[in-house]
Amino acid sequence: MTAPPPPAAPAPSPLSSRRRALALFALALGGFGIGSSEFVTMGLLPEIAESLLPQMMAETPDQGLARAGWAISAYALGVVIGAPLLSLLAVRFSRTTLIVVFAVLLTVSTLASGLMPGFELTLLARFAAGLPHGAYLGVAALLASTLMGPGSQGKGAALAMSGLTVANLAGVPLLTALGQSAGWRAAFLVVAGVFALTAVLVALTIPAQAAPRGRRLKDELRAFRRVQLWMVMVIAAVGFAGSFAVFSYIADIGRQVAGVAPGYIPVLLAVAGLGMTIGNAIGGIGTDRSLNGTLLVGFPLYIAAMLMMVLVVRSPVGLTLTFFLANLAHAILSPAMQTWLMRIAGRSEMLGASLHHAAFNVANALGALLGGAVIAAGYGIAAPTVIGTVVATIGFGMLLATLVMLRLRSRRRLAQLDQVGIELAPTRERADAR
Repeated sequence: MTAPPPPAAPAPSPLSSRRRALALFALALGGFGIGSSEFVTMGLLPEIAESLLPQMMAETPDQGLARAGWAISAYALGVVIGAPLLSLLAVRFSRTTLIVVFAVLLTVSTLASGLMPGFELTLLARFAAGLPHGAYLGVAALLASTLMGPGSQGKGAALAMSGLTVANLAGVPLLTALGQSAGWRAAFLVVAGVFALTAVLVALTIPAQAAPRGRRLKDELRAFRRVQLWMVMVIAAVGFAGSFAVFSYIADIGRQVAGVAPGYIPVLLAVAGLGMTIGNAIGGIGTDRSLNGTLLVGFPLYIAAMLMMVLVVRSPVGLTLTFFLANLAHAILSPAMQTWLMRIAGRSEMLGASLHHAAFNVANALGALLGGAVIAAGYGIAAPTVIGTVVATIGFGMLLATLVMLRLRSRRRLAQLDQVGIELAPTRERADAR
């Protein structure tokens, strides 16, 4: 008589709705800290310039402001380098481990940003703070998609970005006000505390995931062979640079061009954050319904808002309204661009998710540099609105050219398959068209 088979291992208990909500909140909290860290620099740029570059600000304030903008570009450069690098190095690690490690790195580097005594060391700290940015948001998007269920790539990307957009709605304005009253360093110390709390919460709430098996570094690197991946990254980098050319210098545009009081700058930032929050939600839902449709509607709205800003920038009401619309349209596009990169990357989805943030911060650096260049060249503080509109329009032109090329390539492949008598399944045809 054979022995009875051993009892089956009990199935893992499903995640409770409460713990799922807490886990999603923890992921979004990290995004809140990232958004606060990245954008509060723009709101406090005049204070940072006066503190770290006093002689230059006294002699040539326009050049001093442009030089202080390097802090924005240093952070963005850190994201550009760190997003793919950390994603590739982490290919064999559990995502639950990674999210905790990245949160700790964000804590330490942001703390250093608020403590460094000189401009050069502050630049270095801002660069270090940018390194885990894209990798954190990339892993957060994947974890959120898993927690939310199949077919939720767009919503997962939007959830990961929701903390960033809410940061602009509430965190950045409040931190800007704090920095104006208590010194810009205080703002970064508070953000470091947010990251420390994030590290604790993600460690306690995110369900454990096993490390990926069978994935090697060279498997991830294959994603870079895809021309479409590079094309999408360039579209994001160029197109989004338009809004960053304005956002990087919004404090001085508001004060010196629109004539608002310094206390109104947090209001401007809150208005931008409201636009980002609404746009991000619309973009997440729209992307899961139609990625191409979201792009083709979002980009014209974005360009129209930027163009309107050029025309009404000297009006406080006009600047406020168009700044809201530009950030709303920009945020609609963000989940679509990230989802597009994740689909192109295929099995290297973590790399694809993080590359969106690398491209996003190329746009950040490029926008800050272009905006600073036209200011330093003597074209005036309002000049970033013009260069921003031009750059955004170029990005849209690149998007249209890419979509046309992909459509022609898809038709050519279908024609070739038809010639040899192979019928393509409808779902595959749609995937190729994307």
